[in-house]
Amino acid sequence: MKMLQLARDQVLAQIHTACQQAGRDEQTVQLLAVSKTHPAEILAEMYAAGQRSFGENYLQEALDKIEKLQDLEIEWHFIGHVQRNKTKHLAEKFDWVHGVDRLIIAERLSNQREDNQVPLNICLQVNIDGQDTKDGCQPEEVADLVAQISQLPKLRLRGLMVIPAPNNTAAFADAKALFEAVKMQHAKAEDWDTLSMGMSGDMTEAIAAGSTMVRVGTALFGTRPKKD
Repeated sequence: MKMLQLARDQVLAQIHTACQQAGRDEQTVQLLAVSKTHPAEILAEMYAAGQRSFGENYLQEALDKIEKLQDLEIEWHFIGHVQRNKTKHLAEKFDWVHGVDRLIIAERLSNQREDNQVPLNICLQVNIDGQDTKDGCQPEEVADLVAQISQLPKLRLRGLMVIPAPNNTAAFADAKALFEAVKMQHAKAEDWDTLSMGMSGDMTEAIAAGSTMVRVGTALFGTRPKKD
């Protein structure tokens, strides 16, 4: 417990320092704990340390944790690539879905969200630096997708998520510029508030560029255990 508390405090201190250097309020940057491959017991300990938002990449593993930890008020984020056959569980069980990059996925999430649930928070995943191996829509597709997805009834389109290539911190500025351009022209301004970028190794640069949500795993939990 003490190790997890210390790790979280150190990450929050890093966010604080990065915000100070960038002239930003640290309250404008949310810490998302990337908890994939870590057992539910570890998440419960991190929850006790004060963490409330957790990001998962693997659906079945996440569903198991959601079941085990249902008594805790956790905000669950799905940050893996979204496949068509997974949308029902995502729509029903999660608070946020970050990996949306096609209209058909957004439509399915909207259709499968229960009527009695609050709208599902969505981030568009953008392949901001044209990597062959990365999922995400192209930057030039974002405006049309935002216009279409904004009309879907059970979704709340919050912003963009990017995963630039390692050491390509210049892409953060490109993502911020795209985020602001869409906010000016296409998005529901009151909802368009989230730029999800930056991880353990580059969160300082991401915050300097305007990130509002950093996705941190290793710096919080240590090296990930191998997934079977």
